[in-house]
Amino acid sequence: MTKKVDLKLILAVIAAGLLSFCGVIVETSMNVTFPVLMRQFSINTATVQWLTTAYLLVVAIIVPISSFLKRRFRTKTLFVTANLLFMAGLLIDASAANFDSLVLGRIIQGLGTGIALPLMFNIILDWVPDQQKGMFMGVGTLITAIAPALGPTFGGLVISSLGWHWIFILLLPLLIVSLVFGCYAIRQAEPTVKTSFDVLGWLMIMLVFVGFTLAFSNLQNLSQQPGLVIGALIIGVLGLIGFVQRTRRTSQPLISLGIFKARSFDWHLLGFFLVQINALGLAFILPNYIQIVTGKSALLAGLFVLPGAAIGAAFAPLGGRLLDRFGAVKPILTGATILAIAIALFTAFGLRLTGMLILWFYILLMIGMGLTMGNTMTSGLSQLSLDQQADGNAVFNTLQQFAGATGTSIVSVLITLVQTHTSGTLAQRTALGSTVGFGFLLVLILINLVVLTLAMRTRKRD
Repeated sequence: MTKKVDLKLILAVIAAGLLSFCGVIVETSMNVTFPVLMRQFSINTATVQWLTTAYLLVVAIIVPISSFLKRRFRTKTLFVTANLLFMAGLLIDASAANFDSLVLGRIIQGLGTGIALPLMFNIILDWVPDQQKGMFMGVGTLITAIAPALGPTFGGLVISSLGWHWIFILLLPLLIVSLVFGCYAIRQAEPTVKTSFDVLGWLMIMLVFVGFTLAFSNLQNLSQQPGLVIGALIIGVLGLIGFVQRTRRTSQPLISLGIFKARSFDWHLLGFFLVQINALGLAFILPNYIQIVTGKSALLAGLFVLPGAAIGAAFAPLGGRLLDRFGAVKPILTGATILAIAIALFTAFGLRLTGMLILWFYILLMIGMGLTMGNTMTSGLSQLSLDQQADGNAVFNTLQQFAGATGTSIVSVLITLVQTHTSGTLAQRTALGSTVGFGFLLVLILINLVVLTLAMRTRKRD
């Protein structure tokens, strides 16, 4: 098969990218609606969080089987299925009259997103020539970089002008465009293979993510409900052990453990995970800081991070282009250093951040993110053989979902603990708690700098 960049490939990437974009932006824009939904449906914070938790659980359960789905079903069939599922979920939520219907719609959207996220990268891996792969992978990761920052702005605008139902309605035209492009442009790279599905292995994956997601989502209730958190962690650990044992014994595993024998791939994977925790941890801290500490509106909270999101979007394909031209080491380590500087600035100014400081620090952060995130994934996958890359892609995308739950949960617990155990106004306690959260993320991003340095030293040369 000759690999070349043509119109059909570009439209195929746009089609899968729009679908993934909708999946990510609806997740982050929903956070802004929580106060409104709590009042409308007379529910508490713990209950409304299920809109996010249920969605993330479904995505995290579907993404790990993407390698199997790629082998077993045609790419266009998977794309159309994911698109129609997501549309169905949006329609259910747009017409939801009660909270249960809203959660059901989010679950169905999670099925669509779980199929769509790895699909976009698989199309790039299958069809883009090696010398242009970095730029296209940058375009792919651009979606996951910009959508979390756009979400609160989009959600704030829609709620203030139209109402929360319109968050779902306004995404439907994008999905229709995505469906038309995808039906025309998506091609099959390799013939499908009739292979058996490891049901027991998938059940183990479910235990892993149900356990760990519930544990991290309930960390702030550890003192009141220690049994719930510890029990969920035990379920997750047992699921992980069971999955490893099952994978070793079956001839057709859902994910081949052989990919982890490549040491450089492991370092890339860990670095990617740490960067994602920082990105999504900050996506939680900053909107709350802007609203509670500086007293700005939810809409302004989104607008302050919008320039950074736009610049990060520009730097994602640019970072990939630099990788294509100069190799992985320079853009990745430069980006990781910029990330460390940005988080250090957030930490140093944590008690006296203004909207403008947040805007400039976030621009710096997103430049580092654009240079690091997509390139880390591209470089990591290049350490695997061609027949292992679908498995590697599944693991990267799965870990990205888990990083979201982990980063958000840990920083929210740290902020809540400080708010609870210190004195002063809510704004003062939130500023202090956010500074502790920044400090935690700084430790992780410094570890990330070491991890990515090791990844670069152990990587095989192209």
